[in-house]
Amino acid sequence: RGLDKLLSSAVSNKPFTMGDSALATGIYTNGNDMTNSDADQSACSPSRVLHLRHIPREVTEVDIISLGLPFGKVTNLLMLKEKGQAFLEMYSEEAAANLISYYSSCAPQLQGQSVYIQYSNHRELKTDALPNQTNAQATLQAMNAIQSGNPPVTSGLGAEGGLPSGQGSVLRIIVQNPVYPVTVDVLYQVFSRFGTVLKIVIFTKNSLLQALLQYSDPVNAFYAKMTLDGQSVYTGCCTLRIDFSKFTSLNISYNTERSRDFTRLDLPCAMSQPALELPTTSAVGIQNVVHPSYAGAPVYTSGMGFLQGAGPSVPAFPGAVGPLAVPTSAVSGQITIPGLPSASGNSVLFVSNLNAEAISPYGLFILFGVYGDVHRVKIMFKKRDHALVQMADSTQAHLALSYLNGQRLYGKILRATFSKHSTVQLPRVGYDDEGLTQDYSNSILHRYKKPGSKNFRNIFPPSATLHLSNVSPFATVDDLKNLFESVGSTVKAFKFFHKDTRMALIRLDSVEEAIHALIELHNHDLGGNHHLRISFSKCTI
Repeated sequence: RGLDKLLSSAVSNKPFTMGDSALATGIYTNGNDMTNSDADQSACSPSRVLHLRHIPREVTEVDIISLGLPFGKVTNLLMLKEKGQAFLEMYSEEAAANLISYYSSCAPQLQGQSVYIQYSNHRELKTDALPNQTNAQATLQAMNAIQSGNPPVTSGLGAEGGLPSGQGSVLRIIVQNPVYPVTVDVLYQVFSRFGTVLKIVIFTKNSLLQALLQYSDPVNAFYAKMTLDGQSVYTGCCTLRIDFSKFTSLNISYNTERSRDFTRLDLPCAMSQPALELPTTSAVGIQNVVHPSYAGAPVYTSGMGFLQGAGPSVPAFPGAVGPLAVPTSAVSGQITIPGLPSASGNSVLFVSNLNAEAISPYGLFILFGVYGDVHRVKIMFKKRDHALVQMADSTQAHLALSYLNGQRLYGKILRATFSKHSTVQLPRVGYDDEGLTQDYSNSILHRYKKPGSKNFRNIFPPSATLHLSNVSPFATVDDLKNLFESVGSTVKAFKFFHKDTRMALIRLDSVEEAIHALIELHNHDLGGNHHLRISFSKCTI
């Protein structure tokens, strides 16, 4: 009855009392653990229904649904635009709890405004009898289907249940008001959250900074266009206008700062050559297409505050892609993210949605150690799917966040953001936390303790192909294959380096398998004082 009254009031646009008090999922104590506050005893209990406040009027159903999709299926939606509010119903309480947990540290940004999310005191939404819900339900159906890879028959999709005719996997992107650099790395960081990006080329046409971006699947391109069109990469500038290109594929001959074929990292780097080989106009039905030009585009700034040109870290979910906030110090390569502490001193990451049955402090130490030296790890005693990871410095924390947020780990999507804490505290003397807090400050497994180490030049995103080093001279191909298969990996390909058999490449069945294998086998003793070293590779075999 209470929900019916609420919805009836919303339809008539009469004032009503929400009754949705903010839920405090927990606060951090000095020991970095999560407890309930006495002041929050009256908070709403967990529910599948979430209450969103401070929503800008320009926000669409796609924006709201996109906030929930990364955490599971969204089953219903109610928009109250006049009141700047919305209700989002998730498939399960667990999905809703994961969403609340993730956004508790960093409120999502929609149209440059922070949106606040809390549990609703309603258990479900009943919107069947409400008018003006047709568009919301159609959008909800389409986006859920896109995420599952089964596009439905809707007005926005093809009559046969697929994508509309002529909408392929290549997007044309126009960057309006490009005050700050929008590079290949920046575009990759933003668009790869929606699927596998194969190729990117940036060029200038008609005095506009433009790009062509090719996905591996048209469904990913459709999803990215729906969510990112009109979003700003940086606050107040670099707004993306996206439509579908008539090109069916991009042919890139050189990997440069203006073009990249992520399937061909062996391509030469030659800045003086045209980056893109365009098909004939008759083949694609497009006129007056010019080769990429560097004239008139923003100056590329090497080093964006991240190693290896990783680009700015963006959340691994559609609803919070933009804008990224770029202060006036951007000329020096400093980029910050709304709602997060400054990178200058924040080296602690808050990690959530972990598989509590499979993860351990050592596993997080090894995984995050790929991107920096991990000093401490703490798995929360009362919520063991949450953890804190303290890196050596803020740059390494940014790098780990950029590459690991959104990766699948032991069957769950890892979520990472910056913690409110500047350090991970060790348990007090005499307190047994069951080994959930570990100090690795002096570990011999740190990869970056030597200044100028070559490891800094070999940092790559998680991939199905692993680089092996320090291999025993007595280890054979079968020995190493059997080793990886013993931890559940499916070996697809293997090869030793021709000039140095102490190194090898091994390709597994998936990125998730490679992550698991790295955690299990890095530093594995192969005998004869040869401890296996494993990292992600940029190569494919």
